[in-house]
Amino acid sequence: MNVKIVCDSACDLSVESLHKLNVHCLPLGVTIGGEEFEDGKTITPDQVYSLMRDGEAPKTSQVSPQAFRDTFTSFARDNQPFIYFAFSSELSGTYQTAKMIEQEVKEEFPNAQFEVIDTKAASMGYGLIVMRVAELAEQGKDFNSIIETGQYYSAYMEHIFTVDDLEYLQRGGRVSKTAAFVGSLLRIKPLLHVEDGKLIPLEKIRGAKKVLSRMTEIMKERGTALDQQRIAISHGDDLENAEKLAELIRKEFGPRDIEIEMVGSVIGSHAGPGTIALFFLNQPPQ
Repeated sequence: MNVKIVCDSACDLSVESLHKLNVHCLPLGVTIGGEEFEDGKTITPDQVYSLMRDGEAPKTSQVSPQAFRDTFTSFARDNQPFIYFAFSSELSGTYQTAKMIEQEVKEEFPNAQFEVIDTKAASMGYGLIVMRVAELAEQGKDFNSIIETGQYYSAYMEHIFTVDDLEYLQRGGRVSKTAAFVGSLLRIKPLLHVEDGKLIPLEKIRGAKKVLSRMTEIMKERGTALDQQRIAISHGDDLENAEKLAELIRKEFGPRDIEIEMVGSVIGSHAGPGTIALFFLNQPPQ
C-alpha cells in the first residue's frame, strides 16, 4: 500500500494540484466579516483579497484538533500508512496540535504507521515539498525515504518575498506601526525571507520596479542547480508581476519548471494583496 501524503492549506497548492497529486489537505480557518470559513473550501483567496481591500482585517486559525483526530483515526483504522507534512511550527500552532493528536491516535492504534513532520516552510515553499513527497508516494517509495526527502527539501528551501503594503504585516504584528507608516511614505518595498521557519526581514528596496530584479539576484546568490529545479512563485492577486518574475527567471536560469499559484486565504490574510513570493532550493534537488 502506497504511503498517503497529508498536508494543510498553508501549502497554497490549488485544489486541482492536490487532486492530481492524490494529497489529503486539511483546511486552516479564516474569520472575516464576523463569519468563519475553511481555507480553500468555503472561501477563496480572491474573496479574501477583495474584502481586505475594502478594509476588512481577517483573523486566521489553525487546523482543529477534531479535524486531525478524524483524519488520523480514519487512516490508522484502515492500516493506511501516512505522513503529515505540516505548516511551519514558527508561524502556526498547527504542528503542535497535530503532534498532540498523533500521540493520542498511536495509543489507540499502536501498530499504525504515521508521522508528523514540521516543514518549517510556508506557501509554495511548503507546496514544493508536498509536491515532491507526493510524487515519491505515487511511485511507491518507502515510508522512510519519503520522510528523508521531505526533510531535505525542508532544510534547503528558500523563501524570498515582498509585500505591497506593510500595513497588512503590521496588522498581524509582523512589523511595527512606525515601520509600516514610514515604509508607505517612502514607497519602500521590504524583502523578507524565512529562516528556520520564522519570517526575517532581509532588505529594503525603494521602488517596486527594482524588487523583481533583486529577487532574481538573490536567487542567483543562494540557489544551486537552478536549471534542474522546479521553482515556485506565489502571488497575492498579482498575476502580472508573478509572470514578470517568472520570465526573468526563465531567461536567467532556465529551470525545469515554474509553478505559479495564488497565495492562499490564510497566508494572504497576513501578507495582503500584492504579495510576491519566490521559492527554490539552495542545494541540488533530489
